[in-house]
Amino acid sequence: MQTLPTDYSHQQLVDALQAEYVHLIHDDFDADVDMTESQHLDYLKAMSHDELVAETCTDDDNFTLSDFMSTYS
Repeated sequence: MQTLPTDYSHQQLVDALQAEYVHLIHDDFDADVDMTESQHLDYLKAMSHDELVAETCTDDDNFTLSDFMSTYS
């Protein structure tokens, strides 16, 4: 079954991308380079649905949108 970008709401994508970001900066946060969690959340909320899907950096072969959502939801 192929997962379509429309299978996830804007809020689901924001939540998953925020969870990924929190995971990525957990041990390696650099205040001079990285956004705070709050700044990152504001950044995501301002994006369109298509921009959020693109931000996941998923594809149809190696790491699908469904894989991403399963990992970070």
